[in-house]
Amino acid sequence: MVATVLAGCGTTQYFAGRTLPPSKLVNRVMIAVQNPSALAKGEALIVDAFYDIRNGYNGTPPSFSISGFGGNLPVSIQNLAEEQRGAIYGAGDGSFTLVDYQGEKTVGAASGLAGTSSSIFITRNQKYVFSAAQSTRVLVVADQTGGASVALGLPGVYRVSVNPGGSVAVAFVQNSNYMYYPRQLTSAQSVAYATGPSSWPRAAVDCEPQTAPLWCLIQAQSPDSVDATGNYYGAPLVFDRPVKAIFSADGGTAYVLNCGPECGGTTASISVLPISPLIFNSGQQSGLLPCNTAPCANASAKPIVNFPVAGGSSNALIDGTIMYVVGQRPQTISGQTYFGGNLSLVNLTNNSVSAPVSISDGVPGGVSRMLLADDNTLWIGMTQCANGVRFNTGASGGYGCLTMYDTSAQKVRMIEPYLGDATGIAAVTGLHKIYTAEGGQVYIYKTTDGTAINNQYVTVTGTAWDVAYIDATTDANNTVY
Repeated sequence: MVATVLAGCGTTQYFAGRTLPPSKLVNRVMIAVQNPSALAKGEALIVDAFYDIRNGYNGTPPSFSISGFGGNLPVSIQNLAEEQRGAIYGAGDGSFTLVDYQGEKTVGAASGLAGTSSSIFITRNQKYVFSAAQSTRVLVVADQTGGASVALGLPGVYRVSVNPGGSVAVAFVQNSNYMYYPRQLTSAQSVAYATGPSSWPRAAVDCEPQTAPLWCLIQAQSPDSVDATGNYYGAPLVFDRPVKAIFSADGGTAYVLNCGPECGGTTASISVLPISPLIFNSGQQSGLLPCNTAPCANASAKPIVNFPVAGGSSNALIDGTIMYVVGQRPQTISGQTYFGGNLSLVNLTNNSVSAPVSISDGVPGGVSRMLLADDNTLWIGMTQCANGVRFNTGASGGYGCLTMYDTSAQKVRMIEPYLGDATGIAAVTGLHKIYTAEGGQVYIYKTTDGTAINNQYVTVTGTAWDVAYIDATTDANNTVY
């Protein structure tokens, strides 16, 4: 109806200067579907999230989709709603397909990648793609504007985090206590480092291409001793199985999530680092990273701030001065160890941490989904929840993979019934609903009370793996970024 009225008034725009898309839908959820038919390995469908239907309001057309998409086994959507762009990663072929939301069509694929990725992101300006290619043991920096792409050697790399501003990327190695970051080199540095590893900065683990390096991958080092050219001679910063970095709203701070026991470490915690030393753009770094212990030999650097999170720390998001942190905590029951999901609240004004509250269980150190939605709700999706404490103790609250948390009352409203792994969440803001991908199918819930909405007309053929509200007003409406 809204689309018809707009068309009747002679306009093709609906808000924020956005152009009415070919489908004429103004509340669209995109669904990444695996194996929709015997002839296709992947599909990107669009549903009308106002009426909760896959077809036009009068039945025509019978369905909507992203034109030109053919990625193999799509598993994640990076939703850049403010830029009216998206990127869909296909695990089956390693493709990272770029999508134009206004045209509802693909606009090519990211270039310069090296095999499949265990973690991948594109910057908001679509200039760089950072990929953790665990199978080929490299962190890939793929320049999408015509510059050279490089593969920086890092055996075991499996996670990468990129700040929303697109100026910092950090990489993590599985079963490791260290963190790494890429740095673009100046022309002078490229010449100075061209004779091989002996000429590289002390903390560099790889510089590529080696004959005329453009980028170096740097291990986060303590600034206990730094020479005049900025080469690090101190010990590397030690974390505790770090898996991800969350970035403050002002862009000045990185919160490194140490998942500790759930990843084979000792203590779950959060380490606070300044952004400025990590900026990858050539010549734009400033300051020094903190030390592990005080006092630092270099007076300009402060000791690293680190605080424990008893409930676990493997994923988080920030809302104002509160950071919501989820993790899995091991528990021994009848001689058997199970993991239980927890949510902790961190007050960022003083780094105080609340007592953890029980939520859906999940795979230790796995990729969970977190998203804020209408009605002061936070939704948390987990995978392999049937292997956790709740299922094995017959918890009265159930053992489903999707948790609804009330951020105002600061309590769990409900754990949704078990429908399989919760692999995607999309908040349809303003309409008081969320879409989810659970157990390979699409479901809809009210944010007012968590009850299910009839999903009969949005179910898909194939396996629904991720969902995104592509008409969101902000890139923060994203379960992955």
